Amino acid sequence: MKENKKNWKERLHEIIYEADTPEGKWFDIILIFTILLSIIFVMLESVESIDSKFHNFLNIAEWIITILFTVEYIARIISINKPTSYIFSFYGIIDFLATIPKYLSVFFVGTHALIALRALRLLRVFRILKLARYLGASTKLLSALKASRIKISVFLFSVIVLTIILGTVMYLVEGPKNGFTSIPHSMYWAIVTLTTVGYGDMSPHTPLGQFIASIVMILGYGIIAVPTGIVTSEMTRQDAKIPTNTQSCPNCSCSKHLDNADFCHQCGEKLNHE
Repeated sequence: MKENKKNWKERLHEIIYEADTPEGKWFDIILIFTILLSIIFVMLESVESIDSKFHNFLNIAEWIITILFTVEYIARIISINKPTSYIFSFYGIIDFLATIPKYLSVFFVGTHALIALRALRLLRVFRILKLARYLGASTKLLSALKASRIKISVFLFSVIVLTIILGTVMYLVEGPKNGFTSIPHSMYWAIVTLTTVGYGDMSPHTPLGQFIASIVMILGYGIIAVPTGIVTSEMTRQDAKIPTNTQSCPNCSCSKHLDNADFCHQCGEKLNHE
């Protein structure tokens, strides 16, 4: 009896946490469509004319989806030996926050603002992208971003310093009479101009200020290209083949194991294999 329970638990774990099996792939595909459907309902509910006409339908549909997500959330907890590793993980918290708003609406009035939390369900799609065809690309991108974090941090710090300098210079050149009322306000202009957004709510009027603005605009194109070049350079250094799969540890739910691995690289628990 104990062995049957263990096999049932392992089977549930393979379906929910992994995508190497046909059942696991179908589970993820169905979950993706359910998440996208729920996001559509959330958006439609925010449109007053649609919500007033189809409120009952949207409410019932949201309850059905919420119950399905609740069942899935409970199944994820009971299918691993250490439930806290999932509950307090990033996606575990996202799953909880995306599910709880509908239940809160029963006990508290005025929780319509929590509709934004329901939109967090869309973040769950990133976890489902563990499907085999996306695994190599997503892992390669994450590795490149992680390897580039120091260079990007230095770059962002340099941009912040440049923004402070430009804001100070434009405050001195243009002054309050031209809308540059303070250094922080001038820094806002520098950020908007440097990123080539250009809202147009602030603009220099003096010839010197316009000349500086022209330099900042040209400089903005180069600044936008820098982080892209850093990440692209790191991606070219990644191996073409990522030797990982969707195998998830039934004990701690850790993923990204090497192909043909028999034990978890984090806790040492034996992995499930068919």
